[in-house]
Amino acid sequence: MTIIPTANPIEFFDLWYQEALQTKVKDQNAMVLATCSKDCIPSARVVLLKEYSKEGFVFFTNVNSRKGKELKENPKAALVFYWIELYKQVRIEGKVKLLESDKADNYFASRPKESQINAWCSKQSSILEDCFENKMKIMAEKFKDKEITRPDFWVGFCVIPEIIEFWQGGKHRNHTRYKYQLTEVNSWKIEQLYP
Repeated sequence: MTIIPTANPIEFFDLWYQEALQTKVKDQNAMVLATCSKDCIPSARVVLLKEYSKEGFVFFTNVNSRKGKELKENPKAALVFYWIELYKQVRIEGKVKLLESDKADNYFASRPKESQINAWCSKQSSILEDCFENKMKIMAEKFKDKEITRPDFWVGFCVIPEIIEFWQGGKHRNHTRYKYQLTEVNSWKIEQLYP
């Protein structure tokens, strides 16, 4: 299959993402997020993409989690999408910024009540020292007939891409790869890479 890249990688990403949605790829918004501590110790985990635009790729998390702490110490990250059903992968590298609180408020308000309660109760990445289910029940009772506001520690991050690479698997490992590199604001250099 021949790949014809667009001039803008976000438009190209949108084409692939829409294809993943239309072909009902499982967990098409799942992405590996790689971060690194100030001591250069890397870590990676799967998070969910919540939105994307020319500004970047957005996800939400507990700022006190390992990833949150690492992003505060070292605001750079890498993302990987792998849609096995399509044999396609997208790699993204860039700087990370904390989103405005109103964006986090709006997304938090759209979540199911159980997920909102979980966000309040979980000390993400910490050792579980008490009965989490009891904590959830107590918090559910507390918020029984109330709107649940976003806790201050639950935030949104945006990965602002500087490099985006598109990989299409091919027969006999003859893969097709295109790398976009940001050269100035909204200007991208496109290079085809060896498989």
